[in-house]
Amino acid sequence: MAKKNSSETEDRKDDHIRIIQEKDVETSGTGFEDVRLVHEALPEFHHDDIDLSVDFLGDELAAPIVIESMTGGHPNTTKLNRALAAAAEETGIAMGVGSQRAGLELDDEDLLESYTVVRDAAPNAYIYGNIGAAQLREYDLGTVEQAVEMIDADALAVHLNFLQEAVQPEGDVNADGCLAAIEQVSSALSVPVIAKETGNGIAQDTAKSLTEAGVDAIDVAGKGGTTWSGIEAYRAAAVNASRQERVGTLFRSWGVPTAASTIECVREHDCVIASGGVRTGLDIAKAIALGARAGGLAKPFLKPATRGSDAVVERIEDLVAELQTAMFVTGSQDVAALQNAEYALLGDTREYVAQRCD
Repeated sequence: MAKKNSSETEDRKDDHIRIIQEKDVETSGTGFEDVRLVHEALPEFHHDDIDLSVDFLGDELAAPIVIESMTGGHPNTTKLNRALAAAAEETGIAMGVGSQRAGLELDDEDLLESYTVVRDAAPNAYIYGNIGAAQLREYDLGTVEQAVEMIDADALAVHLNFLQEAVQPEGDVNADGCLAAIEQVSSALSVPVIAKETGNGIAQDTAKSLTEAGVDAIDVAGKGGTTWSGIEAYRAAAVNASRQERVGTLFRSWGVPTAASTIECVREHDCVIASGGVRTGLDIAKAIALGARAGGLAKPFLKPATRGSDAVVERIEDLVAELQTAMFVTGSQDVAALQNAEYALLGDTREYVAQRCD
């Protein structure tokens, strides 16, 4: 693929990070508030013997935690990715980079470093790349492999962000042929493929289609956390694109809640990452009890990353402590036991799941 010199893509990436840091881009309603883990008053093991390790796409993570795809594509993000990657390396968890479209299409060494710094800072961590489904239709297999080689990736995420694209003034709204492109890449790429949403969740039928297409994992990225529709509404307002601003605001809380999406996706795939409004180790524990393999977070790591890797490590250690406590008081000595922990499903999530099962 010939390299371009346009800066539109990298400027958009810089806008995204700035808006996330400065504006209200949070939604509520993950559904985790409706998941009640059953307390075990007599765990019958020592807290120190809890095993957080988990098999993840043929590798082993020290804990079932993923730093979700967030940034890259602008020189201003290099420092953030370095801190995130160094923390992933130190704690033994997984990390994804933001969309690599800019690195593949733009001729800019400083921009490219915003991605390559990740593997430099984390030579042993589980790192996955990231390409949009809309772009996947346009790239041949060789170009997709370049994304893998760029960061020596252990896997590649294909992100499904069509609501975001529909709100962007410059968005790519052609979704025709994306499933076929995902299937082709899943069958031929040198590393596992993760299909991931970007904040609006994945329903069961879509999860079934993705599973049949051969993806190795599904990241639900459900409703209840950062709203990319809302982010794009802020960007549209800045350029007086009033129609896109209105649409982005209207669809700010659109999607399948994370807890419900997790329940639906685990019916179709055995490796599901629960993300979208995950904010605590207790949220991760609930997601795993629903059947997820791991929990993913993005925005909660962003502010710590501006302070350096030690701050990110501290945030991860908080999550680990919270997750360990949840495992202890549910009698779950390892992640497999937590996946079988008892829970009650209440409120709106119970009603949503019940109606979807009918």
